[in-house]
Amino acid sequence: MSAQHHNLWSRVRGRYIRDTARFLFRRPFKIDTRVPFISFTFDDFPRSALHTGGAILKQYGVRGTYYASLGLMGKQAPTGEMFLPDDLKKVLEEGHELGCHTFGHCDSAETKTGVFEASIKENQSALDKLAPGISFKTFSYPISPPRMRTKRRISKYFVCCRGGGQNFNVGTADLNYLGAYFLEKTRDSPEVVENLIDRNRQARGWLILATHDVCGHPTPYGCTPEFFEAIVRGAVRSGARILPVIQAWEALRSGSSELRIPGREEESVDNHVESGRRIGSSRL
Repeated sequence: MSAQHHNLWSRVRGRYIRDTARFLFRRPFKIDTRVPFISFTFDDFPRSALHTGGAILKQYGVRGTYYASLGLMGKQAPTGEMFLPDDLKKVLEEGHELGCHTFGHCDSAETKTGVFEASIKENQSALDKLAPGISFKTFSYPISPPRMRTKRRISKYFVCCRGGGQNFNVGTADLNYLGAYFLEKTRDSPEVVENLIDRNRQARGWLILATHDVCGHPTPYGCTPEFFEAIVRGAVRSGARILPVIQAWEALRSGSSELRIPGREEESVDNHVESGRRIGSSRL
């Protein structure tokens, strides 16, 4: 295959994966709220996301969600120095949420569904040893949109799963593939994010903001403390309820409902999560 044909095939395949992730095996969830919601999330869990990013959140009286791949613990990764065991304890003690990101930081598009599912189970098993009694409730897809079979298979393990998409959730969202906005994509243009926060306010939606490291010299996947604080400050000023993903879901669920898909038997979120794997998130 020539380089030109290979590039064309890669683009077609990428579009196919993005579209199937977006449109197939949905778990509809109606967002009906009088106030907007915002969640701050950190993928991979670099130490700076907690010690710098978390300190900024604390300064404004809000909390976030840290999506951890426990196989990266203590390592140096493309997103910086990864978390240590004590950081897991600190996350939970400070009221943040600890979410799942697979054990091996598996590429959601390139990893076979069975291997991907095994990595989710391995991540929970590792957490059982580090923090008995603690378990994951929400999930973030690493690197890429998921294969359609992967999206379908892992939905039973979590109350909701987060992707990307550079937008907020409004109207009828998909709990199997919630949209998020990665801050590093526009880290030199805070006004773009401020505009998004304002549009979320007007639409009374659920904006999930994501990034990785937060430090003075960020990787290509992170942002500076100054930029991050400006975004947190803008989020607070917007009047949105700012909560970790699991708490936002719980609050929205109290005023919304999952929509049944005609012709398909649906279990309640609590029941199907329990049947897939013990899922919960408690403080240490």
